[in-house]
Amino acid sequence: MNDTQKHQGLRNKLVTLLEEKGITDKNVLEAIRKIPRHLFLDSSFEDFAYQDKAFPIAAGQTISQPYTVAFQSQLLEVKKGDKILEIGTGSGYQCAVLCLMGAQVYSIERQNELFKKTSLFLPKIGIRPKRLIFGDGYKGLESEAPFDSIIVTAGAPFIPQPLMAQLKIGGRMVIPLGEDHQIMTMLIRKNETQFEKHEFGEFRFVPLLEDKN
Repeated sequence: MNDTQKHQGLRNKLVTLLEEKGITDKNVLEAIRKIPRHLFLDSSFEDFAYQDKAFPIAAGQTISQPYTVAFQSQLLEVKKGDKILEIGTGSGYQCAVLCLMGAQVYSIERQNELFKKTSLFLPKIGIRPKRLIFGDGYKGLESEAPFDSIIVTAGAPFIPQPLMAQLKIGGRMVIPLGEDHQIMTMLIRKNETQFEKHEFGEFRFVPLLEDKN
C-alpha cells in the first residue's frame, strides 16, 4: 500500500485542476487530496491515476474521472453524519470520497467480483462505509430508508421508483440519466409527491444494469 510524496504532489495538482474546472466544495477537494486513487486502479494505470480521466476496472466497469466524482459529490452538499445511499460501488473511490466527507455510506454493487474486491480493499486503506451490499441498485435499500441523499454512479435510462421513495423530504438524488450520453440530473424531494428537477449537462457513464451478476 505505497503512497508517496510524489503521489501527494500529483493529488495536489489534481485538486488545483478541479478548482479550475469549477469545484468549490472544500470538503470534496480535501477528500480528493487525501485519497490514494492510484491504489484503486490496476497497477498498469498507476502512473496515470491522477489525470482527470476514467479508467477500466474489473467486471467491465470503470472508475469515474475525478471531476465527475467531485461534481456529483458537490451536488449532494454532504453534511457530516448524512446517511447516503450509493448505487454502484465499483472500485469504491466515490464511496471513499463520501466517507471522508463524514457521510454514513450504504453502497450497493451488482457485480459480485467487484463487490468482493472492494469489500476487502476499502478497510485496508482505512475507509469504513456503514454497509456494502451485493444487490440490485434499482431496488435501493428499503430497510435503511429514508436517506439524506442518493447518488447513482452509472447511467440510468430512467429514475428507479424505489429510489425516489427512499429519499427523505428535503433530500437530494444525483443521477446520470440517459442511454448513450447521460444528463447529470439532481432531484430534490419537496414533499411526499413532488420533486424539483435540475439538469447539469452531459456526462458519460457505464450503464446501470438491473439484477445481480
